[in-house]
Amino acid sequence: MVTMSTYAGPHFALMKRKVEILVLSDLHLGSYGCRADDLLTYLRNISPEKVVLNGDIIDIWAFNKKYFPKAHMRVVKKLLKWSAKLPVYYITGNHDEALRRYSPARLGDLRLVDQLSLTIDGRRHWFLHGDIFDATMKNAKWLAKLGGHGYDLLIRINHLVNVTLAFFGRPRMSFSRRIKNRVKSAVNFISDFEQTMAEIALHGGHEVVVCGHIHQPRIGTVTTPNGAVEYLNSGDWIENLSALEYNKGRWSLYLHEAWTEHMSSPPHRKLRVHGSRPDDTSVEPAYVVPMHGRA
Repeated sequence: MVTMSTYAGPHFALMKRKVEILVLSDLHLGSYGCRADDLLTYLRNISPEKVVLNGDIIDIWAFNKKYFPKAHMRVVKKLLKWSAKLPVYYITGNHDEALRRYSPARLGDLRLVDQLSLTIDGRRHWFLHGDIFDATMKNAKWLAKLGGHGYDLLIRINHLVNVTLAFFGRPRMSFSRRIKNRVKSAVNFISDFEQTMAEIALHGGHEVVVCGHIHQPRIGTVTTPNGAVEYLNSGDWIENLSALEYNKGRWSLYLHEAWTEHMSSPPHRKLRVHGSRPDDTSVEPAYVVPMHGRA
């Protein structure tokens, strides 16, 4: 369990939280959908010891020299600053696949790789973006790129809708999240992706698989005919604004919007971050939620 600092008014001072391992994916810097300002708020309030950037950090597919806002550049500078003093692993994804021609490579503590195996507290972890096991990416790349452009357009329309909703004091909504949750083929795709990742991880002798790609943050256990694997997905910074954090033998899932809601709540309320321990058997997502009535 990780406990956030309590809220102390509009001009609060928040001590940087220590995070042993931070996993971020699908930032899509350079795209219109990237929530870079929210991401910067998060990055400035944590102090990681090791960082894994798990693919689609810079969106080369959507890159346009006319569009790379200052907030996006500040994120890049923050990550580079970290890489000067602590290990940072940059794992390539499909939207930044152009970097794969240069991997593996190393510049100081910044390592560029296509996948990564780490033993953490005695458990073998496999980190990869996950796109190489996406049938659409493998067999119909043109379709994946077309879908990517359609997704960008949907996000831009969604942004305009949310600006209007905010003006009228209404909560934000996510078009793509609703589509994913309601369309059976999308639900089946996510389930198949998780199952595939778990099976391949087991075959490689890993106990934990950590990925991104599908923009579905989750911590859970996936059971296969050959055994069970802990499955972790760090989500994205377009819709879910999520990250994975590892502290004291436990993975937890950070959701920025829950944190923001918590920080604007009344004083003396703490935030509990729910996560996964090695003996967890739940297959449900572990979300960051404010817990009321706790000291």
